[in-house]
Amino acid sequence: MSPVIVLLLIAGLSEAAGRVLPLVARRPGMSRPLVVGLLLAGALIEAAVIALWPLTAWNLAEFVMPTAAPDTAELVWTAGLIAPLVLAGILAFPWLGPLLHLLLLVGVGASLAGPLAAASGLGWGVAAACVAVAGVGLAVAVEIVRRLVATILAIGVPEPIT
Repeated sequence: MSPVIVLLLIAGLSEAAGRVLPLVARRPGMSRPLVVGLLLAGALIEAAVIALWPLTAWNLAEFVMPTAAPDTAELVWTAGLIAPLVLAGILAFPWLGPLLHLLLLVGVGASLAGPLAAASGLGWGVAAACVAVAGVGLAVAVEIVRRLVATILAIGVPEPIT
């Protein structure tokens, strides 16, 4: 397995743990198989979303300037680009600093803008905008799915009697 795939899976697991563990803390009666299932599903989904970030930014760059990007080039993750995302995923826990997590994501996005600008022929500012729009769009899509799943899971749980 390539180091990039391993780092993607670790970053996805870190992001998923940052989302699932507060849920477990608020609902201590959750079964272990459900928690493990949520953690594994979340890890795969987060890893897929992280893997799609450069591809989505590349497609946006081609949409912005279709003649600038050669068909053979493509923006891909490298181990050096994705390693900060592992740290960002670890810092995703709400009590460890969402602002630092956001700053790390902005830094990783800025580091993606350089290779995108070089590969597509766009200016760095336009490439950074493509990376930002792609990141925000993917984050919004995941948040919608996350809230939908949380709503579905909340339907079947009875309210505790105090």
